[in-house]
Amino acid sequence: MSRLSELEIFVKVVELESFSGAARELTLSKSQVSKQISRLEDRLGARLMHRTTRRMSLTDVGRVFYQRCVQILADLEEAELSIGKLQSEPRGTLRVSVPMSFGVRYLAPALSDFMGAFRELQVDLNFSDRQIDIVDEGYDMAIRIGALADSSLIARKLAPVQLFLCASPEYLETAGSPQHPSELKHHNCLRYRYFSTGSMWKFYGSQGKESVKVVGSLQTNNGDALREAALRHIGLCILPDFLVYEDLREGCLQQVMEDWTVGEAFYIWALYPHNRHLSAKVRLFVDFLLARFTPRPPWTCSQFGSPEDCSHNPSS
Repeated sequence: MSRLSELEIFVKVVELESFSGAARELTLSKSQVSKQISRLEDRLGARLMHRTTRRMSLTDVGRVFYQRCVQILADLEEAELSIGKLQSEPRGTLRVSVPMSFGVRYLAPALSDFMGAFRELQVDLNFSDRQIDIVDEGYDMAIRIGALADSSLIARKLAPVQLFLCASPEYLETAGSPQHPSELKHHNCLRYRYFSTGSMWKFYGSQGKESVKVVGSLQTNNGDALREAALRHIGLCILPDFLVYEDLREGCLQQVMEDWTVGEAFYIWALYPHNRHLSAKVRLFVDFLLARFTPRPPWTCSQFGSPEDCSHNPSS
């Protein structure tokens, strides 16, 4: 086999964490795959993998080599896609990481429509609120919500996000409705584990910024779990508009401390490495999402009216 084939086999074994899985996907025998990996290691004079009967893992050298191999294969794909018709018709596999709640509610339907338009494309969609390393973990792009840390990634703003402090009418009737951030110390505050400020909630009002350290009976890494607890009258929580606008409109949840803004400006972002900026599959998917969510996201509503009443312009 050619050196390129060896690299493809190596990358497939790492991605699937299995010699047998790589063999099935590449229509090779397991012995052929194992032989090629051993041949590659012999030529490089370095062990790339730790192998046991149950699992395989990369050595430090193997991890570096894997990243370079992914780059080489991606560059080859870009070269092929740059030829004529392929540049406008994405093919291959698009690996995307998306937040759980937003991904299930909005990205999955959007992705289905996108794939319906581009039949040659395969998608590997990973739902996780964890801040994955796009390059190190081999993703083409990721959707993230909130403030971004400085990085070398290209960031495209898809839509604004408004955060609401909210609770059910039943909870507020029993526990009282706080009017100032300092009063939250006396409430059961349901917390999102990946919130950038942790248990320190920040608010902005006419008299400046107020921060309060909150406690409560629930902390979770999923926004839908917080919403469900709030709907069941467990406590107060901070949730994004795309999760609760219908609840607020229907009165199942109520906004609390309306004179205070929760946190700083939040946005939904599409992130991808610089080396993907010419990729047809990434470029077209980002353009598709921009058309889908701007200038008026489907969850942005005036005075919590119907979705047809949405008038928020994220560029403002």
